[in-house]
Order: sequence, then C-alpha cells, then structure tokens
Amino acid sequence: MHVVYHIGAHCTDEDRLLKCLLKNKGDLAQAGIAVPGPSRYRTLIREALLELRGKPAAPEMQRDILAEILDEDSADRLVLSNRSFLSAPTRVLAQHMLYPQAGEKTAWLANVLPDHSCEFHLALRNPATFVPALFKRTRETDFNSFIAGADPAALRWSDMVRRIRGACPQARLTVWCNEDTPLIWTEILAGLTGLSTQHPLQGSDDFLATLMSASGMTRMRRYLDTHPPKSDLQRRRILAAFLDKFALSDALEEELDVPGWTVALVDELSDRYDEDCYRIEAMEDVTFIAP
Repeated sequence: MHVVYHIGAHCTDEDRLLKCLLKNKGDLAQAGIAVPGPSRYRTLIREALLELRGKPAAPEMQRDILAEILDEDSADRLVLSNRSFLSAPTRVLAQHMLYPQAGEKTAWLANVLPDHSCEFHLALRNPATFVPALFKRTRETDFNSFIAGADPAALRWSDMVRRIRGACPQARLTVWCNEDTPLIWTEILAGLTGLSTQHPLQGSDDFLATLMSASGMTRMRRYLDTHPPKSDLQRRRILAAFLDKFALSDALEEELDVPGWTVALVDELSDRYDEDCYRIEAMEDVTFIAP
C-alpha cells in the first residue's frame, strides 16, 4: 500500500481538499483509494508518533493502526490529511524559521507505517498573509510575542522543503502555492488520489464556488460543458478568465491589520516569496504544481 500524507501548511485549504475527497469516498474506494474521516486517524497517528519517537513501528503495531483507520479489507492507496502533522500552530515559527521540525516529523511519519511507501503533499503561502493568519489561528493576543523575534523577511519555505527532502529522500514531495489553488485544484486532487485529472470527482468545483458569483459559476460550467478543454493548461486559462470577471472581491481581498507591517514590507515579503517559490520549482526532487 502507498500512504499519502497531506501535511498542510496551516491556513491554506482549511480541509477543503479532504472534504472533497470524502464526498467521493465510495467512488475512490472502488479504485482502491482509502480516504478515512479525520477522526479515524488524527489522534491515533499523533499518539503513535509520540510512542515511537522516530523508531519504525513493528509489523503488529502497523496492522493495529491500519485496522483502526481502514474500513476496507485492503487498499492500494491511503490518503491522510492533517495540517498539524508537523507542528501545532504555536510552534510553526519556533527557532525563527518555518516548521523547524519538518524534517524530523516527516521522518517520524514515514516510520509509523514503514512497511508501506509514502509521499508528502504541502501547500505554501505568502508569509505576508501566512504569518498574520497563523497569529489569528493561535488566539494569541500580542503579535510581537507570537513571532518571538522571527524576521518575516528571512522566512524561507525552500529551507523547510530541503529539510524534508534531506530527512525523507525516498518519499516523493509535491508542493504548490495556496494562492494558485483555485486554478490547480483538479491537479492537486489528482496528485493526492493518483488518478487522472480527467477523473470526475463530486464537489470538484466547490472551492471555486466560494470565490465566484453564482451567475459566474453557472456561466463557467455551461462554457466548460460546451467547450471541453483539451488540456489542463487550457482549463486553467478558462478558470482564470472567469475568476477575473466574476470573482467575489471579498473572497480574494485580505485585510492585514498587523502592527508595523507597512505596504513596503508586504511588497518585500511578496517579492521574496515569489523568488523562493521559483527556487523550489527548480528543485529536481520536488514535484511543483504551477498554473
């Protein structure tokens, strides 16, 4: 069996990917893909990680874990999603970097079911919006205490990616930018399931529906029905065109109310983020999903 870990990051898809896959649980099971509900494994995996602390689980323990997680007698692929697999929100910026335990925790995850191959899927987000959103998620009251001396301009997702690759060189790593998610949703789902982007999934337009007016969604679906895209690239261009015309302004705009965060700083962080993403996209051992 092949285990797929969707490891976040925090404040990205907000479990929309998992919810979409769960809508298709029966259809996916027929294809040999198990998508258990999060209550079946999130606490279980956390307890296993704490017990093992990086040591490979014995065969008997692996059988017990899978018996708790799976409804099916067998599966070729198991998809597990938890934005806190690598860290609690309060520890994301520890040691003045993004997810300092990312390498260690992915290696630990791989050893929960070591007799089965695994891969990791990760969404990135611009630190200009990620850090404030993470601050709100922690429910801390003082922003400066929350970042604890971390320099937002020095945060690099590429450093985190390198730590994961170094810790788990045998595991495939797929990465994308959360900002691109509306355009590459189908490709992200295909990566998680191992299915073709042409495989129909119920609710595959649900995320777009949160960003676009109802009339825009109706027009887009009608256009796609009458003008089926000949490639993933053509589909992305169609989606981009309809989003440009019918996007809900409140859904795409984000107000940043952070002490000391000027427009100039946000622009600097955004530029550095773009450069960092290009750096990750160029890594030979990373699958980068881009529009």
